[in-house]
Amino acid sequence: MEPTAEGDLPAAIVKRADGVYFKADASAAASLSAVSQVFMSSAYFAGLDYAVFSKMLYNVGPDLPDSLRDKPLLRFADSIEPFHAPRRTLYKTVKVINGEAEYYFEPVFFDVPDMPPQPARLNFDEFVADMWVKGIRFGIDAPAVRDVIATGRLARIVVARRLNAVPGKDAAIVEVSQDIHRSNAPKDMGDGRLDLQSFQNRFPQVKPHVKLLRKVPRAPGVRGFELSGLVLDPPLPRDIELASVAGDGTVIENLRGGEFLVSAVEGFLSVDPGSKRLSIGPKIISREGVSARTTGNLQLTGEYEEFGDVQEQRSVEGGNITIHGDVFGNIASRGGDVTLSKNLMGGTVTNADGGIRVKGVASGAVLQTKRGEVALARAESCIITGSRVVIGEASNCEIIADEVVIKVAEGCAIAARKIEIVHAGPRKQSEMLLYALVPDTARFDKKIAELQPKVQHAAREADERKAEMDAITSQTEVRNYLTLATRVRKREVVLTPEQLPLFQKMAEAVGPSLRQVAKISLAMKAAQVQQEQAQGEVDQVQRQKSALIRGSRCTVELLTGDVLLRTMTFVPGEPPPYDRPAKEVKAKVRTAAQGMTVLHSGHVAPINWAPYTAD
Repeated sequence: MEPTAEGDLPAAIVKRADGVYFKADASAAASLSAVSQVFMSSAYFAGLDYAVFSKMLYNVGPDLPDSLRDKPLLRFADSIEPFHAPRRTLYKTVKVINGEAEYYFEPVFFDVPDMPPQPARLNFDEFVADMWVKGIRFGIDAPAVRDVIATGRLARIVVARRLNAVPGKDAAIVEVSQDIHRSNAPKDMGDGRLDLQSFQNRFPQVKPHVKLLRKVPRAPGVRGFELSGLVLDPPLPRDIELASVAGDGTVIENLRGGEFLVSAVEGFLSVDPGSKRLSIGPKIISREGVSARTTGNLQLTGEYEEFGDVQEQRSVEGGNITIHGDVFGNIASRGGDVTLSKNLMGGTVTNADGGIRVKGVASGAVLQTKRGEVALARAESCIITGSRVVIGEASNCEIIADEVVIKVAEGCAIAARKIEIVHAGPRKQSEMLLYALVPDTARFDKKIAELQPKVQHAAREADERKAEMDAITSQTEVRNYLTLATRVRKREVVLTPEQLPLFQKMAEAVGPSLRQVAKISLAMKAAQVQQEQAQGEVDQVQRQKSALIRGSRCTVELLTGDVLLRTMTFVPGEPPPYDRPAKEVKAKVRTAAQGMTVLHSGHVAPINWAPYTAD
């Protein structure tokens, strides 16, 4: 059999004048059979492209170059040549150990009868064919073998390696949302420190449509090959379903990125310790109280309702917070309302955007909101700030707000733009101090002062232009002409044909003066317009100033002792006067400062003060 004859080739291989090709649509099994048939018929592939050869037989190695893709024939060799017996004897045995084939390269010779051995050289293409016949049909290290053959050096190298199968990955369920399970471990501060006052995550909570868990599908492994070409299949990975962990308040959705367990409602997360199912319920309701033993400090993202007490030195951070027990610790809200059904004793309540309501007694406490109303039934020795403060009874308190409404105030220091008190007076050693917050109008006065010269300059300009006009029009010739022209225009005088030339001559004589008058008149009108515009700006600033001043007032119906009412200025446009730390609030309203005007001093009632405005 002549292996190079095209008619004898198996169907998966095509031999043409320009090379040897695999049929692209041939299966790997057909290609393997075809290659084996060629090698077993004492032939080899000359000019072998081993990368394309391995890719077609085993689908390993880099992808085919773009020039070979999507073509019916894939060229992998130059030709098929006979592998003669004398050449085959040049190739020695190969040693296989633990999936690696070792070969010892040394000088080779032809044995010629009656002649000394003749030097010969090995050939990579023949080497592949010889290894195939010897059972090494996969994994030849082509670059290494080509290099050692080309250099002709002595070397024992690994010429082929087994490709181990790569195991796949089991399906898994991974957390998409962080902190979806309760953790009582100390909270990690993120800088290597631990907050021993807080638990890692006591009450997990989520919004609707939040991805909680994601199924990572199982990933198939990658098959390997023995040196013999035998396939090594990886084990089949295990599968798992999200339905096994889906509880109430959750749904399974196929979204971009895979299959997810998603929250269907807003609520708090819980995980059944037995079934491991994840469920979402309504807002958290705790009956354990807030203490070092039960919850530690709390940082919450949703509504919180606590029926127990908040112990001293404990803090609760969240929004829309309701505490039914007594509060001795600290409450901080990002927004919504903070409602304390009982008492606030020595603690603090702050709210960034919302109201604060204490139905019981607040004593020795701090209550501050940046934007909202603070409402208390009774306050003792408290520092209180907010947009609006409403108190039934207040004693020894320091208060700054936009508006303050109190039924009974004793020994307090209160600063606000609007103050309304029914009963007010001192308490023991504490004075009753009131401060009417009045705006600093310096910027308005400065603006008016800047505009007044423009008004005055424009008025002078108009007067000067009028004086120039009067000087010209008072000249005898001009005055006579203007008087006559006016009477002619009103038809009080009818000129005769003889008089008309004389009238025209008068007009020509005073023409330059009249043109100058017209020019000056335009300049005068422009100055008058500038004066009106500048005066309008002054009036507008004055109205703004008056409106701002009118925002302050103080009324007290009954006095039970001496009450001192002073002014306290604030700068409009800057942060509100009440937006300051508690220590500064106390110092601000308990210390008189320069520039304060006493508006009332004594025990004579009522106090009914409002600023005077010029308009």
